Amino acid sequence: MYLGIDIGTSGVKAILMDELGAVVEIAQAPLKVSRPQDLWSEQDPADWWAATNSAVSDLNLQKRHAVRAIGLSGQMHGATLLGADQKALRPAILWNDGRSAAQCAALERALPELGQITGNRAMPGFTAPKLQWVRENEPEIFAQVKTVLLPKDYVRLRMTGELASDMSDSAGTLWMDVGKRDWSDVVLAATGLDRSHMPKLFEGSEFTGQLRAELAEAWGMDRVPVVAGGGDNAAGAVGVGVVRPGDAFLSLGTSGVLFLANGGYSPNPAGGVHSFCHALPGRWHQMSVILSAASCVDWAVKLCGMKDAAEMFASIEARHAPAVGEIFLPYMSGERTPHNDPNAKGVLFGLTHESNAATIGQAVLEGVAFAFRDGMDALTDSGAHVDSITVIGGGAKSHYWGTILASALGCPLVYRDGGEVGPAYGAAKLAQIADTGASIEAVCTAPPILHVAEPDDALTDLYSERMTKFRMLYTQLKSVF
Repeated sequence: MYLGIDIGTSGVKAILMDELGAVVEIAQAPLKVSRPQDLWSEQDPADWWAATNSAVSDLNLQKRHAVRAIGLSGQMHGATLLGADQKALRPAILWNDGRSAAQCAALERALPELGQITGNRAMPGFTAPKLQWVRENEPEIFAQVKTVLLPKDYVRLRMTGELASDMSDSAGTLWMDVGKRDWSDVVLAATGLDRSHMPKLFEGSEFTGQLRAELAEAWGMDRVPVVAGGGDNAAGAVGVGVVRPGDAFLSLGTSGVLFLANGGYSPNPAGGVHSFCHALPGRWHQMSVILSAASCVDWAVKLCGMKDAAEMFASIEARHAPAVGEIFLPYMSGERTPHNDPNAKGVLFGLTHESNAATIGQAVLEGVAFAFRDGMDALTDSGAHVDSITVIGGGAKSHYWGTILASALGCPLVYRDGGEVGPAYGAAKLAQIADTGASIEAVCTAPPILHVAEPDDALTDLYSERMTKFRMLYTQLKSVF
């Protein structure tokens, strides 16, 4: 067995995978996000550890005995600040926190070469500007910082006692020279840090340590090795075989991602496209990211007083028609690609007396699809070529939404067996590669196809017209507010 653990935003997921790549058991433990001020998004690292223990403990004990290696994945960019005693100095600042816009602008002014070194614009979601915010606004905390870790790497520390990270997750800190797959001393210095504050870097399929003896006993395992793993998107790509140039996936999680595997480093920060290391050696990837995707459906469920997302989807599918006049901007936590605007706001526009839960829900699904189209255009504008798109994440359960997305993007979407399992599955595969020495091609195969969502020609034409209104609404509201 191989254990994959994903430290997500809304929960920790633990999966057991056998040597043939079959997922044999899944357990989850929930997490909550704290928003103490406007634009802020935080979590207590202790909650990640408690949820990890809960999820692992819920897995079958006999199957846990058979685990040979563990892989980690997790939400990217979170700033976990540790003091000399390796305890958290403050709550972790998360990927969807927007407080550091001023620090981003200052970093880009101070380092004109930042985009070429790191492959990315300075955005509030990244880790480096968060530390600059702490440096300026909480100097007493900054002065105590001994180590900065990403969320999954804090959990690794608690598991193994080792300070380590992987290339893909660390590429999202804005401290890496992504082309060289190493920390950038220049960028670190610009935020008052140096290499001593950073964990050691590993490729995703390399071992980083062993389970501590007391934890191995508590979890019912041997002192098995723990691999570096990957950021959630890179690990998700490993899980569904998106590892070759031209392979792509669309992730419908809390946030939304269009992920494209590359064989080399090809930065294009101007359009808000991210260029990161992949979780596998010698490979990179590009991403367009929208900060709110499936989370918008959860918001609509609450707004309309429905029981859950299943009830919302049922009402939308029973109506089975495009929105009439309603348009939804899904910028509930600001936006990255293509706007790089932490102050962008969600908008539900065009309501009439005839608007109801189903029409609002339809507009929400379409608005997220339109935001993905903006992301697709940003990728193709950079010269990227997409061969195929696999759908992963919790939102992948709705084939109806798949048709909307395919029609907005103008290309088919492929649904694969296990696509909803996500990054924890890829983390387990990275553990298997490290344990067995098997080739990437042998382990990172695409799971069987269950369904293909084809574009609807009528919807494609309609959505092409509505994209103009969608983009105009954002532009005009931004000019007013």
